[in-house]
Amino acid sequence: MIDSSHILVVDDDSRLRDLLRRYLTKCGFRVSTAADAADAWARMSGLAFDLLVIDVMMPGESGLDLARRLRATSDIPILLLTAMNETADRIAGLETGADDYLAKPFEPRELVLRIEAILRRGRDRREAPTRVKLGDCDFDIERGELRRKNKMVRLPPSEAELLRTSARNPGNTISRGELMTQSGDATSRAVDVQITRLRRKIEPDPKAPRYLQTVWGQGYVLWPD
Repeated sequence: MIDSSHILVVDDDSRLRDLLRRYLTKCGFRVSTAADAADAWARMSGLAFDLLVIDVMMPGESGLDLARRLRATSDIPILLLTAMNETADRIAGLETGADDYLAKPFEPRELVLRIEAILRRGRDRREAPTRVKLGDCDFDIERGELRRKNKMVRLPPSEAELLRTSARNPGNTISRGELMTQSGDATSRAVDVQITRLRRKIEPDPKAPRYLQTVWGQGYVLWPD
């Protein structure tokens, strides 16, 4: 239980719908339910929800179609439920823009953990800084643009992604493995080279880094102003 977020459960199975309503309510959430997509649209016209749990197989407008239409105009978190567990079905669900996908049958506790994770990610995104100051440098996280003394500094895409990952987690050590994944490089050596290049661009003294520091045996950490 992390808060009293308002969840809309959309499922044509009245038994499961009621079960989820009661269980999620016990876990501290506010819960509304809808029997199909049309019912969901009606409820969303008058209420604001923090997350939708949508069954894929419903009469009329399917859960996939509902998720697709929602995502065209809203970034509300969506978790899809389905009896289909093939990889292609899971991919189809995620391609709608849904945040997660859970196959039936499932343990109610797993559903709660996934809901909490989705809500936590959304909260972290809202609270994350959009810019960081590094001495006389300014980094726009969303655009991946670095300026030093108000002059644009060229960043290759891999360096921009590495700095973006670090800037989104200020004060937290990021492992080489995670930086390798985020920057698209296949070796830890490549990450080390990028770190060296970034330090030349953001540090007053690259040989004694103040902002992009090494945590020996673990990775790197960014300490913005």
